[in-house]
This record gives sequence, C-alpha cells and structure tokens, in this order.
Amino acid sequence: MNLKIYLVLALFIMTSLYAQEKKTEKPRFNPELAASLGADEYGMKAYTIVMLKTGSTKIDDKEKLSQLMEGHLANIGKLSEEGKIILAGPFLEQNKQTFRGMFIFNTKSKEEAEKWVKTDPAVQAGVFGYEIFPWYGSAALPLYLKHHEEITKENP
Repeated sequence: MNLKIYLVLALFIMTSLYAQEKKTEKPRFNPELAASLGADEYGMKAYTIVMLKTGSTKIDDKEKLSQLMEGHLANIGKLSEEGKIILAGPFLEQNKQTFRGMFIFNTKSKEEAEKWVKTDPAVQAGVFGYEIFPWYGSAALPLYLKHHEEITKENP
C-alpha cells in the first residue's frame, strides 16, 4: 500500500516537473509571423508615438465638446480598424507636460503619423495639440488588438 502511494506521488512530482519545464521553454522562432509583422532580427520595428496634449482652444459648450470627443473616439476606432493605430489611450493623471493621451501609429514616418492625427476632430478644433516621436518596440504589439474585443464588455 505504501509503495503505491510513493509511486503515485513520484509520478505526480515527475509530471509536475515536466509541466514546469514545458512552461519555461522558449517559443520557437516563427519566420513567417516575424515577416508578416515587419520584425527585424530582434523582433522589433519602428513606430511613431503621438503625444496628445492640451490644445490652445478651450471649449466651454459641453454639448460641442461632447460631440468633439465622440468624433475623437470614432476616429480612433476607424484608424484602429484600418491598422494605423496600434495603441491609444488617455493618461489618468495630469502632468506638467500637459499630455492628455497617446497614440502609437503603425508607421515609422512622422509625416504619415501627422496626416493621421490631423483626421481627429478634437485636434482639428484645437482641443488637442500633439508632439510626434519615433519609437522602437516589439513588432508583435499589433497582435494585442485582436484580443482586446474579447475582453471588452462595452465601448466608450
């Protein structure tokens, strides 16, 4: 009886160790995925970050501001669906740089990013200004978007 318990326990420990080893194995390089994402040899690529900041126009009319923000969010959705925006979101705290939010655009061209950010109604109205920066990050970053809808109960 004790021998059976020890055998079952040994089998359990060996299975646990094997599972642990499998978890820590490095995923294999996938050249097709890397190429489809535009990855370099480090799995990285160039993007452009646009930092939205408080603009020069202050709008006191709450209905007008609400319409601009609805347009702002709709524009983000459109650019995201087109594969131009990889990441977008507001900052949760005020900061001395007056940054309000940021976009990561799927382009290394500052000119192209500026063209895309200028399609934002809140930018056009001057509610938001912006600064543009080149950025180097994981080429896999766009993959998170396909899973975002799976975890979102409602959209703003």
